[in-house]
Amino acid sequence: MIRDIRLQHFRSYADATFVMDAGVNIIVGPNASGKTNLLEAVLVVARGSSYKAKDAELVQFGSEWARLDAHVVGVPEGGPQLRTVKIKTTGAPSKAFEFDGQVLTRLHQSRMLPTVLFEPNHLLLLSGSPDLRRTFLDDLIEQTEPGFGNIRRHYRRVLAQRNSLLKKHPADLHQQLFVWNVRLSELGGQIAKRRQALVERFNTLAPELYRNLSGRKNAVILTYASRFNLEAYESQLLHKLEASTELDMLRGFTAYGPHRDDLVVSMDGHPLQDTASRGETRTLVLALKIIELQLVEAVHDAKPLLLLDDVFSELDAERRQALTKHAGIYQTLITTTDADVVAHYFKHSNRISL
Repeated sequence: MIRDIRLQHFRSYADATFVMDAGVNIIVGPNASGKTNLLEAVLVVARGSSYKAKDAELVQFGSEWARLDAHVVGVPEGGPQLRTVKIKTTGAPSKAFEFDGQVLTRLHQSRMLPTVLFEPNHLLLLSGSPDLRRTFLDDLIEQTEPGFGNIRRHYRRVLAQRNSLLKKHPADLHQQLFVWNVRLSELGGQIAKRRQALVERFNTLAPELYRNLSGRKNAVILTYASRFNLEAYESQLLHKLEASTELDMLRGFTAYGPHRDDLVVSMDGHPLQDTASRGETRTLVLALKIIELQLVEAVHDAKPLLLLDDVFSELDAERRQALTKHAGIYQTLITTTDADVVAHYFKHSNRISL
């Protein structure tokens, strides 16, 4: 857990320190008071980056650097441990991490704190863009499978290289593309198979949890939707990339691969978007986020931080009650403009007023 955190020249904060409780912390203030900025600071300390902005955008306007200092209790090395993040925008922009004085230029996964974020965009997870669902799967796999972050980054790099060639279309395009096609297929297969394994985990947990949350007996099934057979994903993707070069060149981008796959949810045999109400969809999103908490906790053998960014105002009383039933056992940070509404659902809470 994070015991306290100091923000210097970070977003809207010139210099501020906040002390946090091991349980529920309600961050209250009017709009534009810095509530989400504080959550971002916690996420940068825990995971190394923001979910909303690039590093340079985290530095307060008019400043050349930002610094975060947090005392973390319960890390494997013992504690409390002082974690420091320094971001510099002048000269060669840089970001550095310090752990009780030991300096690192990159936050390795073994140093990250397990964290689950729930913010308003996640409520569109099942009804919005497929990119939301791909990101949800990949973010969770990255927290639960060592090495997946590197696979993910390499895939993005190779995809960008292939797309760049498609736009330049040099005379030897086919020859240059072959190397990238092979690598993209190899990495793509690894990503797709890990996503499929995660979807299978969801299918063992989500139906019962959804029934418990909703009080209904709807049959819920999640499917990883791809153009390719998962058993032969690499070879089928490579064949398709080779065969679609001319079309991809006209499009200017790569039309096949895990970056085009999707997560499809059905209820009682019908696509969720066709039959489910807004309430049913949000209940299922809530079930997926609760399972995310459980999977992250199981893999790390430690309770993750739970960050709830203004989601209470988007949920009705029934779903608030379901969320708080699970949130109360974690160190939880909740942003809101109305602390009394949130505090009503918890026996004990620490209020941080901005």
